[in-house]
Amino acid sequence: MKKIIQSLLIFSLLNSVTAIAEDYEVIQVYTQDELNSLIKKNKHLQRVKADDCQLVQDIEAHALKIQEPSYVFLWGDMLAWGVCVERDATLGMYYIDQAAKQGLLAAIEQLGRYYNNGTLVIKDKDKATRYFREAALQGYLPAKISYIKLLDQGYGSPLDYEDAYRALNSSIIVNPKTKKEAERLLAKLAKKMPGYAIANARKDYND
Repeated sequence: MKKIIQSLLIFSLLNSVTAIAEDYEVIQVYTQDELNSLIKKNKHLQRVKADDCQLVQDIEAHALKIQEPSYVFLWGDMLAWGVCVERDATLGMYYIDQAAKQGLLAAIEQLGRYYNNGTLVIKDKDKATRYFREAALQGYLPAKISYIKLLDQGYGSPLDYEDAYRALNSSIIVNPKTKKEAERLLAKLAKKMPGYAIANARKDYND
């Protein structure tokens, strides 16, 4: 009789646990592709908030223990802006910088934007230009556009024009508005370049 009662209690407990679990949606940690896509669209912080901050410990573990660049960047951005964690802008910038040093182009480009706009740091157009150049020449479209904008404003060097032109001219751009802006920037930059430099910049693309 005692065993029967114990079995009934265990069965009841398991049913209760199952019922409680079913009341909560289990949110899986983001895949690398998913997180990189969110970062590229600048929706990574929105997603963390939309998930009711349930993945904070998982994100921290992926950032600090596994040290995956996209998670290091996400963790840094969360700290920098106080999203689901206590705000610590200094520590946040440290992790964003670490992600950039790991080669995450989105992190490099964001540092460029921050120095270009004076966000969380002292505005430094020269430093912004260097960050944009690094990400642009590795193929990151937002950095390509920002890089040419700063070159057009007189930052960087005329010796950089050919590389900057080649990088943007060879881009595959789906968004019509972005494509139009790229064409406008290329036309402006071309006015500052000798003909042979334009021809060289277009050569790899046309061939």
